[in-house]
Amino acid sequence: MDSERAAELLASERQRIEAALSDLGPGDHGEELSHADQHPADDGTDLYEEERDAGLADALRGELAAVERAEQRLAEGKYGLSVESGEPIPDARLEVQPSAERTVEEQARYEGAG
Repeated sequence: MDSERAAELLASERQRIEAALSDLGPGDHGEELSHADQHPADDGTDLYEEERDAGLADALRGELAAVERAEQRLAEGKYGLSVESGEPIPDARLEVQPSAERTVEEQARYEGAG
């Protein structure tokens, strides 16, 4: 994959992730009511939403870190090569997952080992 296309894909991925993080916001889930006015089930819903959003934010920050590592590999001329074996990562994989660090087979082994 040429570096111009790689940079375009990574920029688009960064924008998507940053927008998703922004949409999560600071964790405000509506107006704050006194606990006397709030049904106990509302407390459970609020807690669930806060935990869900925290999990989503963690996952998005992980994706953003992967994009940053891919941008660094691009700057070093190593983009599109597996960080594990140095083998080329197919362009089709990079089109779908621009921050891919390994071939599909290597990623499957990596995830299976964890």
